[in-house]
Amino acid sequence: MRLSLAASLVLLSACQSGPKKKQIAVVPKATSHVFWLTVQAGALAAGREFDVDVLWNGPTAETEYTRQIQIVDSMVARRVDAIAVAAAEEKALVQPVDRAMAAGIPVTVFDSGLAGENYMTFLATNNVEGGVIAARELAKLVGGEGDVALLMHMPGSRSSMDRERGFRETIAREFPKIKIAAEQFGQSDRAKARAAAENFLTAQTNLKGIFASTEPSSVGAALAIKGRGLMGKVRLVAFDNSDTMLDDLREGAIDSMIVQDSYKIGYEAVRTLVDKLNGKTPPKRVDLSAVLVHKEDLAKPEFKQLLFPDLKKN
Repeated sequence: MRLSLAASLVLLSACQSGPKKKQIAVVPKATSHVFWLTVQAGALAAGREFDVDVLWNGPTAETEYTRQIQIVDSMVARRVDAIAVAAAEEKALVQPVDRAMAAGIPVTVFDSGLAGENYMTFLATNNVEGGVIAARELAKLVGGEGDVALLMHMPGSRSSMDRERGFRETIAREFPKIKIAAEQFGQSDRAKARAAAENFLTAQTNLKGIFASTEPSSVGAALAIKGRGLMGKVRLVAFDNSDTMLDDLREGAIDSMIVQDSYKIGYEAVRTLVDKLNGKTPPKRVDLSAVLVHKEDLAKPEFKQLLFPDLKKN
């Protein structure tokens, strides 16, 4: 009688708990910056909509790619159902993703790509296109001629490298009177980026403009321009979005920004994996467009979600 009662209780408990939700791990490059917080908001929203558990975990800083490798490997060991990862370093993350795919765990690589093709889907802003937009915008701001500089992100980051490549190629192809007179990495650090921009401004006395390919580089360049009283004289095209960058756009230290839809990136990364778990075949590549933003766009309703995402509701 006791055994029968115990067995009934176990069965009742199982029925009440219902089927276990699928688990999708989402591993960003970092977790503290507003870009990644917005990606997280989009991923969690997709998790709620599609009734899956989203496990969000990433390193503190984008330079900690060894920590990112550990996190991906731990998710494989945990036997999650699927993984989305933004590769902090294009070569270092190849083997962890290979291990996941070999274990039968589908992987969507989002935001920043790998030096390989062994994944289910690559989903990101079309970063080469973003670099093309930046080149044309800066060329317009400097009147189609003169010296400009390129403030890069960090070696091995495929997303920013693609932006930088798009910028270089477009300047060379379309604007023969513009010379990229200097290039330097900001190393994903605002202070180092400011120092690099200061170097540009010291060494290139006729510098007319700067393209900064990420948020830390953009903030650092704006600080250098403001510190030298060069707003409106050295034109700055920035990439990404943050409260500090929006303030700089309002003040004129940044002339224009190229902004990604980070919420959509997180949402779509999870959705591709849900589709796979439901028997569908997601596309190998999904490109999202970046948006050029000027000061006058800040008050426009159609830019509200893009520039001022509500993270509290997530």
